[in-house]
Amino acid sequence: MTIKLLAIGKTDHKQLQALIDDYTKRLGFYIKFKLEIIPDIKNSKNLSETQQKIKEGEFILGRLKATDILILLDENGKQFDSVGFSNYLQKHMNSGIKQLVFVIGGPYGFSEDVYKKANGKVSLSKMTFSHQMIRLFVIEQLYRGFTILRNEPYHHR
Repeated sequence: MTIKLLAIGKTDHKQLQALIDDYTKRLGFYIKFKLEIIPDIKNSKNLSETQQKIKEGEFILGRLKATDILILLDENGKQFDSVGFSNYLQKHMNSGIKQLVFVIGGPYGFSEDVYKKANGKVSLSKMTFSHQMIRLFVIEQLYRGFTILRNEPYHHR
């Protein structure tokens, strides 16, 4: 199985990008992982929130294969503790899917078309975080999940 994380817009902070790169490298020891950045929409200031969500949704849906399992990172999604999230990953791996795609939406969330296509929603917290920080949190939790599945000590350091 491959895990792909789709995110809109580049990471501006060098220190944050360094951490993302570190955890991406660590995660690569456990599973094939790709972080794919969708460029920011040009002239988004001229678009309404709905228009921006629709445009971003088109870009998101355009990056998917028909067989992908799409999981939205959404404030109204299911919350897990880290062990529960590792079990969630294991369940997907056991199902035989080829690619599990997590998506971080833009500042206004997802379009209705993206919600319709989604196979599930996960929430990392009830708190709001920057879209750039969420990338790090997701990748770190994926890494943590695989260390839990392998009974490695990272989770309890």
